[in-house]
This record gives sequence, C-alpha cells and structure tokens, in this order.
Amino acid sequence: MREMAFEVLEILEDAGKAISAREMAERLSMDADKVAPLIGELSGLGYDISSTEDGMYSLVARTDRILPYELNKRLRTRFLGKDLRYFDSIPSTLAAAKRLARELDAENLHGTVVVSEQQTGGVGRLGRSWVSPPGGIWATVMMKTGLPVDRLFMITMAGSLAIARAIRREYDLLALIKWPNDIFIGSKKVAGLLQEVDTDGDSVNHVLLGMGINANVDLSELPDELRQIATTLHEETGAAIDRTKFLARVLKEFELRLLQLESGQYDTIVSEWRSLSLTINRRVHVKTMTKSFKGEAIDIDEHGALVIRKDNGKVEKVIAGDLFQL
Repeated sequence: MREMAFEVLEILEDAGKAISAREMAERLSMDADKVAPLIGELSGLGYDISSTEDGMYSLVARTDRILPYELNKRLRTRFLGKDLRYFDSIPSTLAAAKRLARELDAENLHGTVVVSEQQTGGVGRLGRSWVSPPGGIWATVMMKTGLPVDRLFMITMAGSLAIARAIRREYDLLALIKWPNDIFIGSKKVAGLLQEVDTDGDSVNHVLLGMGINANVDLSELPDELRQIATTLHEETGAAIDRTKFLARVLKEFELRLLQLESGQYDTIVSEWRSLSLTINRRVHVKTMTKSFKGEAIDIDEHGALVIRKDNGKVEKVIAGDLFQL
C-alpha cells in the first residue's frame, strides 16, 4: 500500500495544483474510493495535503522525515544511500546494521544506510549511551571495503571530514574535528561517529560507521550535563534544518573521500583532516585503556593515530582513547 501511496504523491507533485481523486484514480487504474486511504497514509508520514469536500487534493508541504522516497530525490552519489533502511524508532541503527550484516551478503550491502527518526538505545564510544531524540540524524553506513586493516580507522576520518565539510558548505559554519570522532562548532559538539569493524585475520568482512548529528534536536530534551557541551545545527543557524537534504550532502561528501581512500589517496585525507583539526597544536589529556598522560598534540600520522609530545618530552602515538583538550 505504501508504494501506491507514493505513486499518488508523485501525481500530486507533478500536478502542482489541486487534482481530483477521480483523475488520480484513473491514472493509477483504481477505484476513486481507494485514493482517500492513500492520502491518509501520506498524511501519517508527515505530508501536508489539503482536501475539499468535492474530492480535490493538493500538496501543501513535504514531510520532514528522512524517507527513502525523499532521500532518493536529493542523492547525488554513485552507491551510498541508494539502499536506505528506514525506521521510525529502533534501539540503535548500528545494531540494526549488524543484524543485516549477519543475515545478508555483505557484498550486496555496500553503501546501504540504516536511518531512524530516533534511537532508544543509541551507543557511543566505549559502550556509552548516545542520546538520540527526534530531530537528529541517526544513521549507520554499511561498507564492504578493500582497505588494509591498518587503514580502516581512516574511514572514521573520512566520515568526520564529510560531516564537517557538509556543515561548512551548507550553512557556512566553521565546523572542526576533535580527534578521534567528534565534530564541533565553537566549543560545543554537534556530531559524532562510531566505527565497528568485522575482520577475519587480514580480511575485512564489513565496516559499519554510525553517525549522530544534532540537526533539529530540542536541547531541552538532552540531559543537563549534555546541554552545557552540545549544540545543534538549528541552534547555530537559527532555522529549521532540512535533514534529508543535509544527509544527502553528507553522503556525497563521504562517498568522495571513501573513493579517495579506496584509490590509495591516504595523504589527501590526512592533509584535509589536519586542515580542519580542532586538536593539533593543542594541549591535551589522553586516557587509554592502560595509561593516562598529558602533552601537546602535534600531528596525525598516515594511519590516523594522534601524535603527542608528552610532558616528559617523549613522543607517543595514540590510535584509540579518550581525549580532553586543556
């Protein structure tokens, strides 16, 4: 029924004015009394459709949901997002993607995106919860990549660059990247990423990259401790964000950099990341699973590890851990 509802939507879009249920029914080779339930389904998906007593309908406003139909109209990618798995609410897009990877051939899932209007059990780094209310962009990109295992972290770098560049180009905001996986505007976090990898020795089965972007999130819905350190694109621009359009832009930017990685252009990614870094040349406090130390972040190496000159003068590389900028 949903597929037929979107056929009705296409007719409403093409008409650009009020059109009768009878005319729509004739175009779709159905009875006129079947049109009203389809209009009702579209209304339930957030489309504003006006109607008159004599059976005339017109499209007033589009939905603000990230529906496959809407994303496909805006996508300018070769493969990312062409297969969109959409949910109103699920515990986690990352968990849903992992389930898909178990059930289906990873080769056929390359570029698949799982997106949900909200997450009830979103997960961040080190198993921490990720608050994911309505209004954000909560998505996981699925990839079957030929990258060497020691280069896989660069996918997170590519995703960070994609979000930061999309924010800059769409809204002219100075988004920067805080190592290893956060996007900041000014002193506040607007987005984050989480990568999970399934490998078999040197063979990569699949890579999942979760993205959480505070687009139109109501800051009052966040816990008190997060309100002080988080921002949203709506807050920064003063306007409602077209989330579907923005996700399409992020996917385009990400695909570009993913293709650069696949073609071995590692230096290109590292160089661009340096140019948008909020961390390099800053004093930092690093906590890993085994130790904690302070120093100055001086560079990022060819694999994405952060290079730090410790307070004792020694240089150390960190590929994973918590980083606090001092």
